[in-house]
Amino acid sequence: QVQLIESGGELVQAGGSLRLSCAVSGRTISAYNMAWFRQAPGKERDLVAAISRSGSSTYLADSVKERFTISRDNVKNTVYLRMTILQPEDTAVYYCAARFTISSDYIGKDRDDYAYWGQGTQVTVSA
Repeated sequence: QVQLIESGGELVQAGGSLRLSCAVSGRTISAYNMAWFRQAPGKERDLVAAISRSGSSTYLADSVKERFTISRDNVKNTVYLRMTILQPEDTAVYYCAARFTISSDYIGKDRDDYAYWGQGTQVTVSA
């Protein structure tokens, strides 16, 4: 069983920074395309960032480009989301997700692409 555990979410002031971590157990993440989604109250769960198995390809939603960075450490079996210049509209529960793939460069962009999910970590940005 693949288990994903997110951490790092907290209350932060606008303009601040956070780094979210997603620790994976049960399988090596080197076989998985990884992603971060977020869901604000009353809204859909949307893709924020994704990274291929190899780490050579990444995707960032337009709303977070220039501010967020996704990275992975296959030795530590952990994926990170570095968030800077946080804004109140970034307030949401952030979820880590994993998709098994044989393609080293594949990046899933739909929620249904991902079979494994964490429980989420709350990020709250105050104005």
